[in-house]
Amino acid sequence: MSSEIRVLEYCTIERRAHVTIVTMNRPEVRNALHRPASLELEKAFDDFAADSDAWLAILTGAGDKAFCAGNDLKYQAAGNDTTWPKSGFGGITARFGMHKPVIAAVNGLAMGGGFEIALACDLIVAVETAQFALPEPHVGLAATAGGLLRLPGQIGVKRAMGMILTGRRVSAAEGLSLGFVNEVVPAGAALDGALRWADQILRGAPLAIRAAKALVQHGLNDASLEVAYTRQKQLPAVAALYDSQDRIEGPQAFAEKRKPVWQGR
Repeated sequence: MSSEIRVLEYCTIERRAHVTIVTMNRPEVRNALHRPASLELEKAFDDFAADSDAWLAILTGAGDKAFCAGNDLKYQAAGNDTTWPKSGFGGITARFGMHKPVIAAVNGLAMGGGFEIALACDLIVAVETAQFALPEPHVGLAATAGGLLRLPGQIGVKRAMGMILTGRRVSAAEGLSLGFVNEVVPAGAALDGALRWADQILRGAPLAIRAAKALVQHGLNDASLEVAYTRQKQLPAVAALYDSQDRIEGPQAFAEKRKPVWQGR
C-alpha cells in the first residue's frame, strides 16, 4: 500500500489510504510532550478531523522505549509556558467532538499524560513490554488531562483508585485484565496490531462508525437512558448517516451479494 509521509518537528504524519498514522517524535525524552509538541499534534488532529477522506487515525510513539512519558517536566521546571491547547494534552485529551475512531498503538511506556492520551483513544493496542501509570502525585501534580475522569469509567472506581492513589505501574497484561487494553501484541508489533484493528473497522461504513461512536459517547454522558434514546437521531453524526449514500449502498450490496463500496458520504 502506498503512503504519504509528512515529517514535522515533533511528530510525523503518514497517510495510508483512509488511515492517518500520527507518531509522536521526541524519542530523546521518551516522547514526553511540551506545549510546542501539543500544538503541533493539535494541528495534525485538526487536519484529520477536517479531511473527509481520512476515516480513522492511529496514534503511536517513535522508537521502542515509550509511547509517551507524559508532560516534559524538565521543560516545565525551566519556567516555560506549559498551558495546553484547547484540544488538550497531545491535541487530543479535550477533543470531545471527535467522532472518527482513533486507535492508540502503545509501543512502550505510557506514563502520566501519555496514559491520558491513550485513554482518550477508542482502542488501545499495547506491546507486551508496555507499562501504564498515573504517577503525578509523586511529583506534586494531578492527572488533569482526563485520566482521573476517564479511568474510573473504563475499569470501575475501585480498580481505578488502586492505580490512581498509588501511582503504580501496570503491565500491558494487567491492563488487558482490567479492561483498558484491547489487545497485547509482541514487542515491535504495536502499529501492525493497530492496523489490523483498523482494517476490521474500515469494513464498516465510515459514517456508520462515526454515528456508533457518537451514540456511545451520548449515552455515556446522558444520565437518562430514556432521554438519550429519544434524542439519538438528533445527533449530527447520526443525521449524516441517515442522509448518506452509504446508507443506500449497504443494503444494496447485501441484496446483490457483493462487497459494499463505501463513499463516506
